[in-house]
Amino acid sequence: MQALKKFFAPVDMTEGRPWEKIVLFTVPMLLGNIAQQLYNTVDSVVVGNYVGDNALAAVGSAGPILNLLIVLFVGISMGASIMVSQYFGARDREALSHTIGSSILLTIFATVFVMVVGTLVARPMLELLGTPDSILDWCTSYLYILFIGGAGMAFYNILSGVLRGLGDSMSAVLYLVIACILNIVLDLVFVIYFGLGVNGVALATVIAQIVSAALCLWRLYQLKHLFDMKLCYIKWNRKYAMNVIRLGVPSGVTQAIMSMSMIVVQSLTNSFGEQFIAANVIVMRVDGFAMLPTFSFGTAMTTFAGQNVGARDYDRVSKGAKQGTILALATSAVITSLIMIFGKYLMSIFTNTPELVELSMQMMRILAVGYVAMAITQSFSGIMRGAGDTMTPMWISIVTTVVLRVPMAYGMCYLTRTPELPQGRRECIFISLVISWLMGAVITTFFYLRGKWKDKVL
Repeated sequence: MQALKKFFAPVDMTEGRPWEKIVLFTVPMLLGNIAQQLYNTVDSVVVGNYVGDNALAAVGSAGPILNLLIVLFVGISMGASIMVSQYFGARDREALSHTIGSSILLTIFATVFVMVVGTLVARPMLELLGTPDSILDWCTSYLYILFIGGAGMAFYNILSGVLRGLGDSMSAVLYLVIACILNIVLDLVFVIYFGLGVNGVALATVIAQIVSAALCLWRLYQLKHLFDMKLCYIKWNRKYAMNVIRLGVPSGVTQAIMSMSMIVVQSLTNSFGEQFIAANVIVMRVDGFAMLPTFSFGTAMTTFAGQNVGARDYDRVSKGAKQGTILALATSAVITSLIMIFGKYLMSIFTNTPELVELSMQMMRILAVGYVAMAITQSFSGIMRGAGDTMTPMWISIVTTVVLRVPMAYGMCYLTRTPELPQGRRECIFISLVISWLMGAVITTFFYLRGKWKDKVL
């Protein structure tokens, strides 16, 4: 029992060898991110195999709009995680308690906002993007269910961010695995036995996320030796709430910009027809798994930097940045190689259509070039965010996704138009994405080495 408690205990990243602490934190994070990715992936697999390719396209087309409207949750989660990690590293119990309470209150406000706004704008946005009539109703109902039942998604994101800030990545993983298993079971029951189709997978996701959020809240109550989990802290406190917003807004804006660029490019994707839309969904699902190690190391670096700048140990932060980036690069290279070797088998999970599998694999080979670059970007961005500099990664994201990626995608497709290809070459959508990733790695490395992020600590 004692060994089990130690396994789930928060990781103090201010002591010990940096790379060991980073790995100890990253491995559970990676497992958790895999479970998180399985939510949407299982939805896609079930509807693709039991409803059809159009249902698969519907679930994927709804994704960018969903991501755009949950940026509030992403922002609060990042702001809370940064503040919690720094106050945990500084051993400031009172500030830690106020930060967690303020984050919960902000989550309540954000949940109500997204429930109302999301249901109002979902269909108009889908129509604006030129979503094919054959999948429009499915996309709309899928989004309605996820927005109305968004409380579970909101509170899981924020509470798991708090747990990560405390160095506890293992508990969130366990709860996600439980929720993921529940999601898979409910997907199959709702789609196969009740014939609910796209609505069924959305309902299953909502129920599973509520369960994971409830488990995270229960875990926080168990950590009362680190902070005070009392109602008196769940109130408006301008100092802590505004700090959460100040630190979180750039991350939320970054997510919004990425989602907006995906929405704009989705309009271009839709112009190539249902088959390419479905292929894009498959590629993005596999891409999501390929990115998991990169994002996991980035999150670990945020917590590592946050705790150590809180303890004012900048030499340790720099040492951990080097070791963590090397680990991220090596892991990304291995994962990319495996996808190139076994990619077709992965694509076949989503559809039985051979032409769709081959088309998806062609696009995946283009993206593979950029995964190593993303490992560098996420690692150094994680360090800057953990230190409190969330603005620099935001501006880098704006440059790479808005200034570079979107114009390139449309421009390259326009320049490659022919009588046989009136919309241009569809590969240009993915080539533009890879170029933006490579530029992002170069710019992020420059700003990390410049070192201005050290001046942003709370």
